[in-house]
Amino acid sequence: MSVTKEQVMEQLKTVMDPELGKDLVTLNMIKNVALCDGMARITVELTTPACPLKDKISFDVKKAVTQLDGISMCEVEFTAQVKPSPQQQAQDANPLPNVKHVIAVGAGKGGVGKSTISVNLAVGLARAGAKVGLLDGDIYGPSLPTMLGLDDLETHTAGGNMIMPFEVHGIKSMSIGKLVDPDKPLIWRGPMAHGAFNQLATQTQWGELDYLVIDMPPGTGDVPLTLAQLLPLTGAVVVCTPQKVAQDDARRAVRMFQQLQVPILGIVENMSYFIGNDGVEYDIFGKGGSQAMAHQMEVPYLGGVPINMRLRANSDNGNPTANFDDDAQLGAELDAFVKNLAGQVSIQVHKTQAQTPTISIS
Repeated sequence: MSVTKEQVMEQLKTVMDPELGKDLVTLNMIKNVALCDGMARITVELTTPACPLKDKISFDVKKAVTQLDGISMCEVEFTAQVKPSPQQQAQDANPLPNVKHVIAVGAGKGGVGKSTISVNLAVGLARAGAKVGLLDGDIYGPSLPTMLGLDDLETHTAGGNMIMPFEVHGIKSMSIGKLVDPDKPLIWRGPMAHGAFNQLATQTQWGELDYLVIDMPPGTGDVPLTLAQLLPLTGAVVVCTPQKVAQDDARRAVRMFQQLQVPILGIVENMSYFIGNDGVEYDIFGKGGSQAMAHQMEVPYLGGVPINMRLRANSDNGNPTANFDDDAQLGAELDAFVKNLAGQVSIQVHKTQAQTPTISIS
């Protein structure tokens, strides 16, 4: 007797999404089941193209389906559909209705590599297949013109007061650094900072995006407050270096976002370690401090990024794509934290939806 699609679907109810904690059928992730001559082809829709557990899901599906008598082989195909955050769907008069997720990247102090993490997060998500924008929200010290190689590109407008983003390295980007004289000091009082950020965020023609990454200025001042009030944030990433003095400030950044009711998607440890020409790993700032802090504060730890001369050179040369291609270990570290972040976004969406009350009328 041949196996039916209904039997396959029943078997797939035993396969759990490792992050969301429910089976693939309940989560509506099984989009197609095709059967022919003892072979099954299963199409699974992921919640992000940068899914960190794609290989495990594939293994578990194949194992479950081939346990059925009459199925000797199983192929798994993946598609991805990024679902918009509940915050994005719920906000009235949403200024960015075509952006599914807005992710703030902040830090309690300057000099920890927040812009480096923002750039490589955006590029990494785009390399996985997502539609990504990157906003340089650091209106006091914009870094994106250098790090993305925007210096020689001209700014264009469309439809009156809308600014066209720069499309480089597979992402769309905008920075205050492209709208002012590069040698002019950016001196902003609170209302001016609010207005500048508002204009950058809402008057850039982003189009449809899965993720908009915002590189925040350091500290807990006007721009983070404006961001939390203006845009429906899915969550925040906090960047920290391993040493205690950096952790103290990172803790304040975490508490600020939590006080603003912005979920913490995780902590990234930048400058985590250095590998010398002798092949020895040197923990210059004390590797693992950020991970320990994340554990103590009960927030996710997304991974560590090493001190790497190619990372510095590629940032100075405006070529972040090379970070993923030219150094296998650096590329692996960057991919790991990008995928972990994408996974946390999916978890946050599922968690928020699960907490939403429903009313049944009978």
